[in-house]
Amino acid sequence: MRYAVIVEEGENSFGAYVPDLPGCTAVGETREEVLRLIQEAIEFHIEGLREDGQPIPEPSSSVEFVEVRAA
Repeated sequence: MRYAVIVEEGENSFGAYVPDLPGCTAVGETREEVLRLIQEAIEFHIEGLREDGQPIPEPSSSVEFVEVRAA
């Protein structure tokens, strides 16, 4: 499966979350680290859902970029 991941840059770290998997988040010092950690978090999250007999949500979110004039 391929899930959309939102990565946000903070003052001192990066955060990531998965819109299709509520509660699935990660924080890292670099973009590369947070992407590695969110992949691990997704796998762990799905494993937990399976163990609990819960359905695995199908990826349904997508990402689009919209250009606007800033000035």
